[in-house]
Amino acid sequence: MQLHISPSLRHVTVLPGKGFREFIKVKIGSRRLSYSMVIYSLLLLTFLLRFVFVLTAVDTVDGETKCSTLGCLGRKLRPRILGRRLESTDQVPEVIYRVLEEPVYQDEIQSGLEIPQTLEDFIAEMKDERPDAKTFAIKLKSMVTFLEKRTRTAKIQEYLYRHVASSSIPKQLHCLTLRLANEHSTNANARFQLPSAELIPALVDNSFFHFVLASDNVLAASVVASSLIHNSLHPEKVVLHIITDRKTYAPMQAWFSLHPLTPAIIEVKALHHFDWFTKGKVPVLEAMEKDQKVRSQFRGGSSAIVANNTEKPNIVAAKLQALSPKYNSLMNHIRIHLPELFPSLNKIVFLDDDIVVQTDLAPLWNINMNGKVNGAVETCRGEDKFVMSKRFKSYLNFSHPLISKNFNPNQCSWAYGMNIFDLEAWRRTNISQTYYYWIEENLKSDLSLWQLGTLPPGLIAFHGHVHVIDPFWHMLGLGYQDNTTIADAESAGVIHFNGRAKPWLDIAFPQLRPLWTKYLDFSDRFIKSCHIRPS
Repeated sequence: MQLHISPSLRHVTVLPGKGFREFIKVKIGSRRLSYSMVIYSLLLLTFLLRFVFVLTAVDTVDGETKCSTLGCLGRKLRPRILGRRLESTDQVPEVIYRVLEEPVYQDEIQSGLEIPQTLEDFIAEMKDERPDAKTFAIKLKSMVTFLEKRTRTAKIQEYLYRHVASSSIPKQLHCLTLRLANEHSTNANARFQLPSAELIPALVDNSFFHFVLASDNVLAASVVASSLIHNSLHPEKVVLHIITDRKTYAPMQAWFSLHPLTPAIIEVKALHHFDWFTKGKVPVLEAMEKDQKVRSQFRGGSSAIVANNTEKPNIVAAKLQALSPKYNSLMNHIRIHLPELFPSLNKIVFLDDDIVVQTDLAPLWNINMNGKVNGAVETCRGEDKFVMSKRFKSYLNFSHPLISKNFNPNQCSWAYGMNIFDLEAWRRTNISQTYYYWIEENLKSDLSLWQLGTLPPGLIAFHGHVHVIDPFWHMLGLGYQDNTTIADAESAGVIHFNGRAKPWLDIAFPQLRPLWTKYLDFSDRFIKSCHIRPS
């Protein structure tokens, strides 16, 4: 809908079906209203447009020129706007601008009892009282300010609840882990060596397609493995290396021993099984220990974050997200040591445990990396601006001189989740050392270079070593927004539920969750006994 109102109130363009903040553009002379004021102004304009429609219909019947603007409406009605006749319908009373531009102080916000709670209440009150322009502006500003405060509180509560939900382990997953651990201790068939002795040579054979998955979530790992092998045209050439931690090793081994995915080869190893990981100091462990200490003192916990009344909801959400256990998970950091963990392999594809494979991934081995180390999808270009609009400035703090003098804020970022790693090329670089150098710098600066995750140091460490691959191979965003259509998701090679709304959680988007649950067998005795259901 496009409204031509006057030379001063130039135009309002609304693109339906999208977020107002991204797609509402308003110009009022050289002045600009706040987001919430724009919303309420649009609602008032919508009310007035009903009269435009009536007059247009009358004009059409009478054979007169069609009236389609508020300026035309003004000339017909010669209105008294806010109780006074305007000499020119093109002018907005200056006093309205002055009132709206005055700063708002918390002690001036009314209790809410006398403030209209809806647009209908506001319009009815204005019609009854017929206030002057100043009183109208004060009343409008009070209403918008009060509703903004209430909306902020509700939004922060939503972020807090989502943080709690996404950081907790669902009882169904906890049940599955315990039952599999018990099965591992009582059933010899749940303790098979993975893979069997005759298949061990394939683990270092570069003629196979080697995939690496690091996870402490048995159910998530089972979906990644099932979807990968189900969609492979040559499953007998697939080797999936599953890395887990000490506590999850027995349940993970039990699951894949009792649910073989032949003819593919599955290896399950805990980190303490790797010779490299048990010798000397391991940088990833040292970095995690320091990171935990800094974070425990830096945030003051979720209660302190939510209690801050001055920060915007999106900033509060980012700080809550920084507290998520996943951002300090060993499984999240371990990918930086892939060359050491797999010294005999030349190329691998690394998969996160919140992805679903929907096509044969063997063609990834035919991609010419041109000497680069990391084959990844860029996240600064694409039709979905909500997901594909990420640049370095989205992750790094460019107000810090150490960042601003070394990097370009508009540099396109890329995504973890489905990455091709040329390990031979990696071993000729100092990527891992660069990664840990910047983690140390971030810790020294009290996490002021970036706040969360392994992607920011990854963007820095792999800078200049990334080969961009087709977006078909990796569709992102299914875990933090539901704008993705089923048709679009089904057309992607790999879909990624990155974000809080993981498909195994109750807060998952219901229309997207079936893309993940289709690879679970809900008749399986372990799945049934733990009450894991499709929805």
